[in-house]
Order: sequence, then C-alpha cells, then structure tokens
Amino acid sequence: MNTVSAPRATRRQLVPFAVLSASYFAHIGFFNPYLPLWLKHLGLSLWMIGLLTSMQAFTRVFAPYVWGWLSDRNGARVPLMRWCAGMALLFSVGLLLHPSPWWLAAVLFGMFIHTSAMMPMSEAAMAHLVSHMGTLDVRRYGRIRLWGSVGFLVTVFASGAWFESQGMSGFPVWAVLTLVAVNISCWCLPDQREAVSHVQGQASFWQVLNQPHSRWFFATLFFHVLSHVSIYTFFSLYLDELGYGKDMIGVLWAVSVVVEIMGFFTQSKWLHWLSLPMWLCVCTGVMVLRMGMTAFYAPVLPVLLLAQCLHVFTFAVQHTVSIAWLSQHFPGRLRGRGQALYAVIGYGFTGVVGALGGAALSTHWGLQQVFVFAIPVATMALFCAMQLKAQSSSIKDFDNSE
Repeated sequence: MNTVSAPRATRRQLVPFAVLSASYFAHIGFFNPYLPLWLKHLGLSLWMIGLLTSMQAFTRVFAPYVWGWLSDRNGARVPLMRWCAGMALLFSVGLLLHPSPWWLAAVLFGMFIHTSAMMPMSEAAMAHLVSHMGTLDVRRYGRIRLWGSVGFLVTVFASGAWFESQGMSGFPVWAVLTLVAVNISCWCLPDQREAVSHVQGQASFWQVLNQPHSRWFFATLFFHVLSHVSIYTFFSLYLDELGYGKDMIGVLWAVSVVVEIMGFFTQSKWLHWLSLPMWLCVCTGVMVLRMGMTAFYAPVLPVLLLAQCLHVFTFAVQHTVSIAWLSQHFPGRLRGRGQALYAVIGYGFTGVVGALGGAALSTHWGLQQVFVFAIPVATMALFCAMQLKAQSSSIKDFDNSE
C-alpha cells in the first residue's frame, strides 16, 4: 500500500494529541523507571516490588479491551479518556497516604486500571485522524508521537536528578502533578467521534483475529515486548545494583528516548525501504543483540550506551510498524479493539509474566539473569516475525512521499 496523506485532519486537531502524548509520557517517564526504586526506598523486598509493578501489566490484561469495546460501540473515545484521567488522578492521591503494601496494591490497581486504557483509546482516535483508506500516514503520526518521547525524556532526566539530590520521598507528589497535566491535556482534545455503523461486507473482529497473519503478528508482539519487560521493570534496579547513580540511570534512560525521538521524526524518509513484516524481523533481531549486550556488558558504560541506542529499533520502529499494521487490519469499527488487543497482548500479559517471572529469577539468581533469559525470548520473537513475513506478500507498505 502507498502512504497517503490524511487531509481530513488539520494541525489544530492534531496538536492536542501531541500535548496529551507529551503529558502522558511525562508521567510514565518518571513513574515507570523510578517506581521500583521508590518501593525499594520503602523497604519492600524484590518479590513485593515485582508484584506491585506487575499491577500495571495485570490491569492491561483486561482494562484496555473493556474500554476499547465501549469506545467502538459509541465512538466516544475522548470523553472516556477524560473519565480515565480524572479517576487516575483521584487514586494517585492515595500514594501520599500511609504506604503499606496492601494499600499500595489497591491504589496502584485503581490508577493503572484507568491509565492503561488511555493510550489505546488515544492511538485509536489519532489513527482515525492520520489514516486514509486503511494506511497510516507515518510522517504525521511520528511528528505527534515524538512529543510523547520528549515528555518522557524531560521527566526521566529531571526526576533522576531530583531523586539523586532530594531522595525518593517526593515520588508521590510527582505522580499527582504529572496526572494533573494529563487531565488538562485530555480536556483540550477535540471530541470528534468516529462513525460506528456496521459496514456491509466488513469482516468481524474475530474473523480478522483468526487469520494466520494476525496470529503471527500478535505472537511476535508478545515475545518482543516480553523481552523488553526486562528493561521496563528491572533496568533501574539492575543499574542501581551495578553501582550507577540515580542521575546516571536517568541519563541512560534519556539516551534511549533521544534516539527514539530521532526515529519518530525521520521515519517517513526510510520506513518505505522494507515491508512491515520485514521491519518486525529487523526489530526482533536487534532485540536479541540488545539483550545480550545488556546482560553481559552492562558494567561497560560505552557498550551499555550503545545498547540503549538500539531502542530506536526495539521500540520506536517496532511501535510505528505495529500501529501501521493494526490500522490496515483493524480499521473503522474494529479500531478500538485492535488497539486494545495490542495493549493487552503486548503490554498486559507480557508485563504480568515478565514482572513476576523476573522477580522470581532475580530473587534466586540475581538481576543479571533476567536479561540473560530475555535473549531466548527475543529469539522466539524473531522466529514469529519470520513466520509473519512468510505469510505476507512482498509488497511494501510505505512509499517515500511525505
């Protein structure tokens, strides 16, 4: 398919999505890297840290699909996002109160059940605006999505420096303030609802999902992100154990986001070189390399920096290619559930398995083994991507027009 510009979306319509992306990932940029360190600051065990951080992934097993189903039924994605942002903010206030493990579990569950649904609905609403005839305009999508990376970069660097100098006690205040920003940005979104009427002859959600290429795509996604969970959940703890300071941990996270921004900004110039399945083969292959470098050479800073630079493939390219694939195969009234399934399989089941499995591995054999085990998982993702490539045509999915 050729990339076709989406004329129905104006800059005025798209800017609020960039603002939401920036504020949401600003929240994620401090919360995900430093939540394990805050829990460690509270004196919790590695097992309890793994259990509490897995709450986010556990809610992604069911919450995104429920919210996606609701948004597909009525097209009201923006009002639902506003509700989710408000409830997440309300629950975040609970972090300021007595943080016993069971109280934290309840508060985090309430937060995550709402925040885990926001990005799938936002991606669905945005993909509707920047797609034409089932094809994602990767230039416009990348220019919006990169602001999420900018927001992540700012807070992961700023909060790292803050926590290094002031300690981890201010973590709950950061959570509340960043969710206030998310709420403000949600109320700036245009409430443009997508038609939800049934299109005659269009395949059902389950018919699309039951096709072989869909099964291989979601299998690739599962193993790829399962390998990536080692970074999302245990990277900060791993670096802390190796003696890196919190400011350097922030720098290493920031490096990966800088190359991610570069990828999103320039992707329209080179994504057309390969087909979507071929790009997934590249991304999963690079993931194998990145996990090997992180597992065995993390004490060597230049090698670790290079491994973090590979994030442009293991996340930025993989994410855009996945959104483009979903836009083609789950259009229209299937869009919300397609994006939700992406969150459920890619960031729900994987997070639960990865966080709990990683906690067990790190408790018994050390944090390094989490990354060692991620290597064969990434290899499995590469195998599934190769099967998807075999199922797909050789027609490229992008042209080089901007």
